[in-house]
Amino acid sequence: MPTREDALNLLKEYNKSETLVQHGLQVEACMRYFAKEAGEDEEKWGIVGLLHDLDYEMFPEQHCHKAAQIMQERGYSEEIIRAMMSHAYGICTDVEPQSQMEKTLYAVDELSGLVNACVLVRPSKSISDLGVKSVKKKFKSKSFAAGVDREVVKKGAAMIGMELDELIAKVIEAMKANAKEIGVA
Repeated sequence: MPTREDALNLLKEYNKSETLVQHGLQVEACMRYFAKEAGEDEEKWGIVGLLHDLDYEMFPEQHCHKAAQIMQERGYSEEIIRAMMSHAYGICTDVEPQSQMEKTLYAVDELSGLVNACVLVRPSKSISDLGVKSVKKKFKSKSFAAGVDREVVKKGAAMIGMELDELIAKVIEAMKANAKEIGVA
């Protein structure tokens, strides 16, 4: 299996936008956090998070499908490729999240983007003082981070059997743990 370093290099090869690379790092941090909590393979879950939007910048019309092709060529397992595909279930793939890893990716992808947006508008520009209440308030405001699909976040929370508040709290904690590296310090 390719290493985390291989995955990060691959992400940077296909994404010149610092924002998209940062998003990959943020989702990776969340996936590693949830993997550790579940006693699962942190490396594998992290790589799935890192590469979930691999093709988004260069091939938006082929999102996920082009990534699957690239990842196959680079030696990624079918399990990792399927998980990456499942994050866009009902949007541009029909790959329904089934494993815990897939459901977790589906649950944290959009939400990590919302948490990042919340950090950007804070006076401190830091996740260190961000609370669930602030994120919930922004979650309810449809015009804030309008690209974040709130229904996907709700479906994801239900998939992994978590209340929305608990999921938000865990995503904040996951991102806090790597705040500097993922751009939310």
